[in-house]
Amino acid sequence: MEPQECWTAIAGQRRAVAELLAGLATAEWETPSLCAGWRVRDVAAHLAMTPLPPGPLIMAAEAIRAGGRFHRFNHVMAVRHAQRPTTELVAELREHAGSRRLPAVTTVSNALFDVLVHSQDIAVPLGRRLPMPTRAAAAGATRVWTMGWPFWARRRFRGVRLTATDTDWSVGAGPEITGPIEALLLLLTGRAAALPRLTGAGLAHRSATATE
Repeated sequence: MEPQECWTAIAGQRRAVAELLAGLATAEWETPSLCAGWRVRDVAAHLAMTPLPPGPLIMAAEAIRAGGRFHRFNHVMAVRHAQRPTTELVAELREHAGSRRLPAVTTVSNALFDVLVHSQDIAVPLGRRLPMPTRAAAAGATRVWTMGWPFWARRRFRGVRLTATDTDWSVGAGPEITGPIEALLLLLTGRAAALPRLTGAGLAHRSATATE
């Protein structure tokens, strides 16, 4: 996908997440998300603050406090932002949905799969349906497959072929795992919740259910 199309998909997904969040009961914000150790509130805060990145000095200081551990850094920043009233988090997502600002350490391709996957981290455990745009999901899956750290998808799924059933997308070679492209994207990013939507002999592969 071209950058313009990526940005359009990102804006649309941010608005869709905001609409979902706006209808949540208070207790639902505290629901554990698909991200281990992250509540729905924390994931929402992460998405809300993505187009509102702190300056490089603040980021550097927080990274040092986190001992250079990227996941720890992300979690601390999200939990802190999540202390805001839920109405503010929803308002931020809506107001900045079309923003093209990004943290210095990421790219539009990374931001695309990030918002797609995190939208499911929120929706799935709440029993809500939040469809991904098919082309955007395919672009996100390709990015995750090729990027290495932090998912190491190509290494984890060595010897397996992944094939989407709803779009022209496939990678790898070997016993097949098939299913909707959004489920494959979740699988590539370590979400075991995708497994009920997938079929194929490749699911028996040692790395197929590995999570990061």
